[in-house]
Amino acid sequence: MGFQVATLSFDAVVDRLLQKNEAYHANYLAMYSSWFEGICTDPRIMLIPLDDHLVHRGDGVFEAFKCVNGFLYLLDRHLDRLARSCEIAQLSWPVSRRDLVKRIKETVRAAQSPDCLVRLYISRGPGGFSTDPYECPASQLYIVVTRMHEVPKEKLTQGVTLKSSHIPIKKSYFANVKSCNYLPNVLMTKEARDAGVDFTVSIDENGFLGEGATENVGIITKDRRFLVPRFDRILQGTTVTRMMELARDLVLSGDLAEVAEVDIRPKDAYEAAEMLIFGTTYSVLSVVAYDGRVVGDGVPGPWYHRFRAMLLQDAESGQGVRTPVWSDEDDAA
Repeated sequence: MGFQVATLSFDAVVDRLLQKNEAYHANYLAMYSSWFEGICTDPRIMLIPLDDHLVHRGDGVFEAFKCVNGFLYLLDRHLDRLARSCEIAQLSWPVSRRDLVKRIKETVRAAQSPDCLVRLYISRGPGGFSTDPYECPASQLYIVVTRMHEVPKEKLTQGVTLKSSHIPIKKSYFANVKSCNYLPNVLMTKEARDAGVDFTVSIDENGFLGEGATENVGIITKDRRFLVPRFDRILQGTTVTRMMELARDLVLSGDLAEVAEVDIRPKDAYEAAEMLIFGTTYSVLSVVAYDGRVVGDGVPGPWYHRFRAMLLQDAESGQGVRTPVWSDEDDAA
């Protein structure tokens, strides 16, 4: 008799779920689900329905932000971008903004970790398996809190490597939506791993730098200009945007000559004094080699160290950019 697939009862499925204890589960601290209407802290039941359009069509939007010492960093900016993504994707929020902030706080509290990463998703919701959005009765909200892992020390002290990606850049209409359809981003990360580098960066049809899989890039020119690729064709990162704001004080002091969005070619990066890469989890890293060419002196430079210190201080004590978790203040963030 050949192999037969078991038909499982509800209780049998639950029993099998309870037997699943994967090593990576240790990273999952808490999850809020509007589908379950509550928070769970057992990774084995952090599940969403298969017929949610988020799963089979990537039909949803998301944000990821960090909690530092009990304060959510740049929360209001992430929620502003979430609102823009929902508007373009024609998705309605399942709850009000005030209630969303409350649910985020409560989920982090349930995770019992003052330093963590928060990911929130708004999906089209369950209702079927076609592309028809109207088969879904209501959008859904999922909030997942995971551990915040430290960046390997050598990446901070020795820098990272980067190469130009062969994955086509997203068209501007979709590039400005933080959609859950992240296949190009996944392929960019795979491309980096396969090539033995830390990151890749997209190149647009005109030969200008775009963005990384989940990162923004920027350069410091030899005449002290801090330049980033134009945001009209890439996702505007909250970290790099905040860095640009902080850096404008350095223009006023005369330390920097300019902070601007411009068209940047790979050649400009090759010849830069420093090249930087920005992201939510690690704030900023120094690119010491791009496309096999040494950038600057081939080691993290003074602007990297200065920018990193500014971003870390901002996350720990910045005014107007932090929302307390263990307090009901700023619930209308």
